Amino acid sequence: MMPERSTIGRPGQRPAGGPGRPGGPGGPGGRGGFGGGSGGGAGTGAPGGPSRGGFGGGPRGGGPGGRGGTQGAFGRGGGRPVRGRKSKRAKRQEFEQMQAPSIGGVTVPRGDGTTVVRVRRGSSLTDFADKINANPASLVTVLFHLGEMATATQSLDEDTFKLLGAELGYDVQVVSPEEEERELFDSFNIDLETGIEGEDDEDLEARPPVVTVMGHVDHGKTRLLDAIRNEDVAAGEAGGITQHIGAYQVRKVHEGQERPITFIDTPGHEAFTAMRARGAKVTDIAILVVAADDGVMPQTIEALNHAQAADVPIVVAVNKIDVEGANPAKIRQQLTEYNLIAEEYGGDTMFVDVSAKQGINIDGLLEAVLLTADAALDLRANPEREARGVAIEANLDRGRGATATVLVQTGTLKVGDAIVTGSAYGRVRAMLDEHGKNVSEAGPSRPVQVLGLSSVPRAGDTFVVAPDDRTARQIAEKREAADRQASLAKARKRISLEDLNEALAAGKVETLNLILKGDVSGSVEALEDALLKIDVGDEVDLRIIDRGVGAITMNNINLAMASNAIIIGYNVRAEGQNADYAEREGVEIRYYSVIYQAIEEVEAALKGMLKPEFEEVELGTAEIREIFRSSKFGNIAGSIVRSGEIKRGSKARITRNGVVVSENVEIAGLRRFKDDVTEVREGYECGINLGSFNDLQLGDLIATYEMREKPRA
Repeated sequence: MMPERSTIGRPGQRPAGGPGRPGGPGGPGGRGGFGGGSGGGAGTGAPGGPSRGGFGGGPRGGGPGGRGGTQGAFGRGGGRPVRGRKSKRAKRQEFEQMQAPSIGGVTVPRGDGTTVVRVRRGSSLTDFADKINANPASLVTVLFHLGEMATATQSLDEDTFKLLGAELGYDVQVVSPEEEERELFDSFNIDLETGIEGEDDEDLEARPPVVTVMGHVDHGKTRLLDAIRNEDVAAGEAGGITQHIGAYQVRKVHEGQERPITFIDTPGHEAFTAMRARGAKVTDIAILVVAADDGVMPQTIEALNHAQAADVPIVVAVNKIDVEGANPAKIRQQLTEYNLIAEEYGGDTMFVDVSAKQGINIDGLLEAVLLTADAALDLRANPEREARGVAIEANLDRGRGATATVLVQTGTLKVGDAIVTGSAYGRVRAMLDEHGKNVSEAGPSRPVQVLGLSSVPRAGDTFVVAPDDRTARQIAEKREAADRQASLAKARKRISLEDLNEALAAGKVETLNLILKGDVSGSVEALEDALLKIDVGDEVDLRIIDRGVGAITMNNINLAMASNAIIIGYNVRAEGQNADYAEREGVEIRYYSVIYQAIEEVEAALKGMLKPEFEEVELGTAEIREIFRSSKFGNIAGSIVRSGEIKRGSKARITRNGVVVSENVEIAGLRRFKDDVTEVREGYECGINLGSFNDLQLGDLIATYEMREKPRA
């Protein structure tokens, strides 16, 4: 049989074509030579033994008993390999990838436009990728192609998630802080509800009304509370203005029964908007204090809006009726514009004329509060359940540690309870009332000062009683992590590709770093909000790199050294070795006791960091009458000064028939007759040398000017 391929061997190859080797008994038939001829021809194999072709790759024997198309002993058939059938899962994945958009060369699962994805505040791309079963690196690429740059673990703001969701077909919903809080407590089987809807009537008992005193600064709110409590709080406030929230409980005999009333005093200064809003949220009734001699002022309107937004009944106290020029009727008339109509005018708002200084009609005001509470509100709570409430104020006491003034809204808080408020947790070591006396338990609507917390909570944080210390600690740690991510997302500056050059140049922006320390958390919060609202332009940036409650510590000073920051102490100081250390290291510490002084000085410091602005001031003009050629100096302009004065060395602009010919030309020389002069006044002739500029014509006008620094407004 002739071989199918050439039998000419390669160099070094054994010659082919010899007869096949005889097979053993029952073994395979003879094989062809190495050259690759077909086997089976010359072999003398036993019956049934298949014959194989040579190593050169010739076709295998197809005779009887050969391995042609049938399946051999080791699995695969000798014919053409058959491609395996795909599983349903592989087909489904392939189909899904076909449906997915390809942005920037990556494949990401797509929604249908109505697919809802809920993420918490401060989530990262990794969190979002887990929700949609995608690769975080792919989302980074998609976001990059949308003009946003972020890492997979960076906290993102709501706008960035909305942008990404719109591109991929998802309805991204950022969970509100309230929902986040509720989900967190639900995971620990703790009910946050403080209302009476889910309570049985037999469990509910009457509770005192919580009354917030609001109004414009210096309209007499604290003096009014002093008159109610027969104490002097205002004398202890710096500058005579309230800068903290105070909570007190007084008792009033009404219809033969002694009734307690809880009062919350809020600041009236414009910087304390957050405190006023907080006071309105936790209250049952708002007393709006308006000075009869001053009328309705901006913070009066703001306090009124807070109370109306919280849907709280309002009692208006018209104060300072004993002052000369007081006009209570005018106050009633002004407030009708804001939907507060007095009862005597046919409305339903009670107006009470009082004088806090003289103690006039204080009982009438308390009577109005109790009448409003009985008529408009269902003031009941269950005192037998675990306590819930809100931290009104918090501070760091040297002897007592972290303390918080809390208002119990429902349930009863007892000494020894494990509580969590914000990111602070602990066991209640002691409770003090407004007079500094120890109390063992506090029922609904009772404000008390709590000792035993691990850290200082923020004013406005809700507090709950946890089953045990371990649960309280876990809740606090999760809250702290969520708050940190939310603050990182808030602080993140969105950098788009278009703004990349500006972002790189941002290193040239002057930055004022501040560290805020205060006596109570509400004041630190108010100061931070007020400072961040200062706007003096894009050239200067204000960064608050740290904030805290309590005295200025060594850690604060070290951080200020590392970041070149200024420390602002608000009603707190650096004492002893800390003060010496700060002075030795050159760390600037500013102390304030009144908030607007801090705001004014920081604003002045920011304006001082601004790059100076210059404006052009014209010095004089001269008209060219004659041109003299000089081989040594070039062209000399023989001119007459038309206005002002021409100074040597000043900048000049050349205009010809009203068109600017040249800018920024220096007056190199100035002569009058043969004398060199420094300036020539109006009406005199002179020779002007403009240096290398020689394109002069008769009638050209030379206007000189200088750049002067412009004072900032």
